Amino acid sequence: MKYGQSFPNHIAIIMDGNGRWAKNKNKPRTYGHIKGASVAIDTVLYAKKLGIKYLTLFAFSTENWNRPSEEVSFLFALLQEHLKKEAEKIKENGIRFKTIGNLATLPDSLVKLINSLSNMTEICNDMVFTLAVSYGGKQEIEEAAEKYKNSEPGIKFKDCIQSSFLPDPDLLIRTGGEKRISNFLLYSLAYTELYFLDKYWPDFSERDFKDAIKEYMARKRKFGNLI
Repeated sequence: MKYGQSFPNHIAIIMDGNGRWAKNKNKPRTYGHIKGASVAIDTVLYAKKLGIKYLTLFAFSTENWNRPSEEVSFLFALLQEHLKKEAEKIKENGIRFKTIGNLATLPDSLVKLINSLSNMTEICNDMVFTLAVSYGGKQEIEEAAEKYKNSEPGIKFKDCIQSSFLPDPDLLIRTGGEKRISNFLLYSLAYTELYFLDKYWPDFSERDFKDAIKEYMARKRKFGNLI
């Protein structure tokens, strides 16, 4: 694949469809989450291979807390297992690990692991991989507004947003057939190109990733201008 000047710098992904994928195979929802977690780390490494500088994955929303407690507990245990398993691989690939969301709501052992991996990869600068966990775009804006209200003169509103360390996404990919952004990066998605895929997340492949980037590169981003 040849890349032009419009090659995306930051790609955000809503990983949707794990449960429905498992249901179609007459398997429990947990089966879909296990497969989806494996696809997630493959996607991170492939993004690094392609030269993506920022990749943000929506792993668990504030609304996901409404799911059955057994499923929530399983998701956090699965996340902890995969972060621990892939920690060295992430570091070896020069990937800096970051999170956005309300970590205070997560299990202590998971928070400890997240902080450890963040510290361990702080010197990595080939790519920034951000995981949105217990995250909501509305909540992020509300918290930023409160912080901005009490900030020193000269501080910009964007500086008060938790995800301020990230550039605005160039491309948002959502799997699973739904065509909405589901409270994800609301402040930052103002001019992001949207790409919706009917395929469920566990079936998302390198080819699908390439196709999304090709589609993005074929579009002309005008940002409100005439050209």
